[in-house]
Amino acid sequence: MIDDAHLDRLGRRVTLRPVDDDNWRAVADVAPRDDQRRFVAALGARYLLLSMRSDVWNSLAVYADEAVVGHVMWGVDDDGSHWIGGMLIDAAEQGRGVGRATVQTLAPWLAAQDGNPAVRLSYHPDNTQAAALYASLGFHPTGDTDDDELIAELRP
Repeated sequence: MIDDAHLDRLGRRVTLRPVDDDNWRAVADVAPRDDQRRFVAALGARYLLLSMRSDVWNSLAVYADEAVVGHVMWGVDDDGSHWIGGMLIDAAEQGRGVGRATVQTLAPWLAAQDGNPAVRLSYHPDNTQAAALYASLGFHPTGDTDDDELIAELRP
């Protein structure tokens, strides 16, 4: 479990836990709001399959107290940088600070890995909510892109 003692706006402790036999169905069923589906997968199941079929991505269940409320992945790039990807917060949990607490929990954990790697993520340029969230957490665009997404890096 990754726990940096961050709370959402309802006062629930947000933790990141391995996806296992007890929670994978709840993670697979996580679904964003309809208007977000052009930026993220329609269900957490897509990200679970990606992490199962790839050597790059590792899926984590996002919990608020003891309830699964989302999914996030992390991976290591060829250059050693560590990436946050596949963050999906359930539509019913949106606006409660769960996404913020998720990044605040995962980013320092990734940055503290051997060699203190750069922490990066990407987002679609039209996803202004994601851009604002990541900027408020210290991520700055690198000027590079991956497919049609902007790459941002955490700067202390």
